[in-house]
Amino acid sequence: MIMRIRPGHSFVDQKGRAGLFFIMLCALLTLAACTDIAPKHPLRLFDGSITSPSQWRGQWVLINYWADWCGPCREEVPELNHLNDSADGVTVLGVNYDYLEGGELRASIDALGITFPTLLDDPQSILGYDEATVLPMTVLIAPNGTLHRVLLGPQTAQTLQAAKAGPAQAAPQL
Repeated sequence: MIMRIRPGHSFVDQKGRAGLFFIMLCALLTLAACTDIAPKHPLRLFDGSITSPSQWRGQWVLINYWADWCGPCREEVPELNHLNDSADGVTVLGVNYDYLEGGELRASIDALGITFPTLLDDPQSILGYDEATVLPMTVLIAPNGTLHRVLLGPQTAQTLQAAKAGPAQAAPQL
């Protein structure tokens, strides 16, 4: 095959510009797609997956701080498991107060019978509430993503439903 090149133009210049344009277009589309997929504030879960507050929009979320040495924490776990498994539109996430990981965290989760997801990363600084100093502590996030209430002490389905129905209150209830 014989190709003719017009005077003043090279075959390489024409092909190179088209290739460069194609590469730049692909890179731009890839970057645009990545920004939609990556969560703004990623939080690691014990099961290896990632969640973020932006993924919780439209649902009530309870963030429960617990420890295996906390007697009241042990008492409320069955209620929280049931609430997480129910069709009430509530997601329960746990945070181990001692920030255990790996085998130690697995042993604590098993000892308490926790079936709801456990966060490895504490969302406290992202969501803007005070650090847990009393256990158990439950943080209630409204469907619009705002902090609704911080509850101290063991919770039941009834106290959690009342907290959802009540006015928003960011300060811990003593």
